[in-house]
Amino acid sequence: MKLKPYLFFALLTAGGVPVTGFAQVHEFMLENGMKLLVKEDHRAPIVVSQIWYKVGSSYEHSGITGVSHVLEHMMFKGTKKLGPGEFSRLIAEQGGRENAFTGRDYTAYFQQLEKSRLEFSFRLEADRMRNLLLPPEEFDKEREVVIEERRMRTEDKPRSLTYEQFNAAAFTNSSYQYPIIGWMDDLRNLTVEDLRNWYQRWYSPANATLVVAGDVDADDVLALAQKYFAKLPTEEVAEPKPRIESKQLGPRRVIVRAPAKLPYLLMGYKAPVLNTAEIEWEPYALEVLAGVLSGGNSARLPKELERRQQVVASADVGYSLYSRKSDTFLIDATPAPGQTVDTAEQAIHEQLDILKNELVSKQELDRIKAQVVANAVYELDSVFYQAMQLGQLETVGVGWQRADEYVDRVRQVTAEQVREVARKYLVDKGLTVAILEPQALVEQARLASD
Repeated sequence: MKLKPYLFFALLTAGGVPVTGFAQVHEFMLENGMKLLVKEDHRAPIVVSQIWYKVGSSYEHSGITGVSHVLEHMMFKGTKKLGPGEFSRLIAEQGGRENAFTGRDYTAYFQQLEKSRLEFSFRLEADRMRNLLLPPEEFDKEREVVIEERRMRTEDKPRSLTYEQFNAAAFTNSSYQYPIIGWMDDLRNLTVEDLRNWYQRWYSPANATLVVAGDVDADDVLALAQKYFAKLPTEEVAEPKPRIESKQLGPRRVIVRAPAKLPYLLMGYKAPVLNTAEIEWEPYALEVLAGVLSGGNSARLPKELERRQQVVASADVGYSLYSRKSDTFLIDATPAPGQTVDTAEQAIHEQLDILKNELVSKQELDRIKAQVVANAVYELDSVFYQAMQLGQLETVGVGWQRADEYVDRVRQVTAEQVREVARKYLVDKGLTVAILEPQALVEQARLASD
């Protein structure tokens, strides 16, 4: 379900956590408060290094939305030792690749190199953790880059625009209402001083987790981390205000009119995650429920709504139990030719009603659980993914130690539990609906000029 254009890496984690493989993680705490996680994997002579900061768009407030993402861009624009762009050039010269990503709950930077180049990576990453210059002329250019990115990836993409408007309506108090890339007016009015304050507040070793996975020795990695990171000055980082979402008292609906070829339906129900669930098994049951609805071609939505009833051209479900705050259980659909959004929405509600009143069969439940295990084994093949899992779980507050329990907890979910979470959370009082009504390009141009 491609609903979150700036959360590609986060969405990778929604399918599951590896069955085994995290039991041998080595955890260290450096003297300045920075955490180090090392996962040895000796199948290939490569190493992945990732630094995760506990800051993202959900830490922001109105007026400076997008500051985390813009700062991510500026982390490549020079330090006291390196000029703009030199970080990327030097990593490329070492035969490596590097990049960064911003999510709602984190900002992360990574390098993937031949194993003997890890020290080189540490030296560069430690430098920009404390020595970023933020030259005003580079900031002015990069802010325009992000503004253009917003135009191309959100404002010119009707489904992304619909998802953004959905979040703004679904959340009233939670900072998940803010787009990761920021609102356009906030971006235009960001200053280099805003970034400087953000950097000083959040880019502290005590607010970071360094994750290393690959063909390495944990003690050797620790020695390198102590050499390059342990002596960096640090500040205690105050916890952000909780900003817990207010109780929703009824359904909310949003209409988005934008140039598009097809209508689009996005439905979301307020749902707990591991961090916020009062009953620990509920997020796992919601994960299985998502699989029942859209886990492959034989799942309910593609089987019933796409092929049998032919009311939708496509339908999918999105849910991730690894968020810092309570989130939404998402369902999206594109009506089939000759069908309407109303028809599609009604058909989806009918499928949800069936789940609330009838138990999922043992055969169907076993199929979903088998898919989870298969996906988990496949994902374990990626050293980069292993590091991603550790970094995300640790940064959102779940704790990397819970990585290995995912599959066992999913296997324990019962048909009764699936029905119970459907009855409890897929209800109108927690529902937000966003509908994309396509507008002709000529009409849109006229409206824009008015």
